[in-house]
Amino acid sequence: MAPTHTVALVTGGSKGIGRAIAAALIETGTHVMITGRSEARLRSAAEGLGASAQQGGGRVEWCAGNVGRETDARAMIDAAVERFGGLDILINNAAVGIIVETAAMTGDQWRETIETNMSGVFYCTHAAIPHLRQRGGGWIINISSLASQNPFAGGAAYSATKAGLNAFGEALMQELRYDGIRVSTVCPGSVRTGFGGFDGSAAADWKLAPEDVARVVVDLIAHPGRSLPSRVDIRPSQPPRKK
Repeated sequence: MAPTHTVALVTGGSKGIGRAIAAALIETGTHVMITGRSEARLRSAAEGLGASAQQGGGRVEWCAGNVGRETDARAMIDAAVERFGGLDILINNAAVGIIVETAAMTGDQWRETIETNMSGVFYCTHAAIPHLRQRGGGWIINISSLASQNPFAGGAAYSATKAGLNAFGEALMQELRYDGIRVSTVCPGSVRTGFGGFDGSAAADWKLAPEDVARVVVDLIAHPGRSLPSRVDIRPSQPPRKK
């Protein structure tokens, strides 16, 4: 019997872009598993997302863990499949932004950035592929950054991982397209979340809102099967003029 609901897993889904994506998907009737490191934050996010679930008909569940650990990543995928009966969409959103110049960066900070932003994507994707194939297709959407194309001082590690994510997504798209699994990379510019210590206050109203990125994700998933927007750049329409 065909599934009555689409099922998505959103990593880093308790706040910022991830939470906005989860809310947008739930409003379309999708069942969503959100993941993250903090049980308290996930529980609070799931309670807040309950209103979206009531409006759209989707359900929300949560699973705590660190995507940078392979066993945790696999457990997250397994939890979504167990609770909802399958998996159709994987949103690789979890990331860390440790903004510090290379000379001052510690080995632990470097490893955390690589393990979360790159290895975590691989672990979740590797665990998800068999389930997506079992469903006859689906989506893997990687949330990258325009920093992948425009590196900046203090962001060497972050920009490197996002550039690597772009390449990973391009190769993955070619590997999975004939399984009916569409892979796309979304590269936002400045987003008003406070991520990486950047300004997330009302004074940064010129920046993208998390909901802007979420809309791109939902629109991607709605594309007909014959089309594959494999990469989307989204940036603020009117950033401050350079003096």
